[in-house]
Formats: sequence, structure tokens, C-alpha cells
Amino acid sequence: MSQQFGSFGEFYPFYLREHANRTSRALHFIGSTLVLLLLAWSAWSAQWRYVLLAPLCGYGFAWVGHFFFEKNRPATFTHPFYSFAGDWVMWKDLITGKIRF
Repeated sequence: MSQQFGSFGEFYPFYLREHANRTSRALHFIGSTLVLLLLAWSAWSAQWRYVLLAPLCGYGFAWVGHFFFEKNRPATFTHPFYSFAGDWVMWKDLITGKIRF
């Protein structure tokens, strides 16, 4: 049974606990960064087929982190919207140093 959250503010601490492993956080960061680079490349080059690789990069790296390092199930399966937002907030928190790699 999945937990219920009334807001993203309630969800984010749970999200961070699910990403306690440094390798997993690094893999999430790599995947999210590749998504941004793919989207930028697609827009710059007008080669839109690269957009199709974005979910593979983003979720591929993240799920490797969950299944092999965290040993937990990604929150994407139970809280897809909050999880997607959490990926980007954690990415920002890693960039700004609020969370350590």
C-alpha cells in the first residue's frame, strides 16, 4: 500500500529518504542532465528524434540507481507527478549544494 501525500512539500522528504544512496543520487543527476542535454540538442539541431531518448536516459539511470543501489521501488510507480517534480528539485538541490552527491 502506498503512502498518501497531500502536497509536494509532504512528499519531498519521503522522496529524499528513497534516495539516500549517493550512487543512486549521482545516477539520477546524470540521467536528468542527459535529458536536458538531449532536449537542448534536439531544439538546436531540429533533430526531434533525440527527444525520444530523453525518457530512456532519465528513467534508465534513475531505475538502475533504485534497483541496484537503493534496493527499493521507484516512487514513479505510485506517485508519478510528485516523483517527476522530485527528480528536478533534487537535481537543483544537488547543483546548489543543498544535497551532497
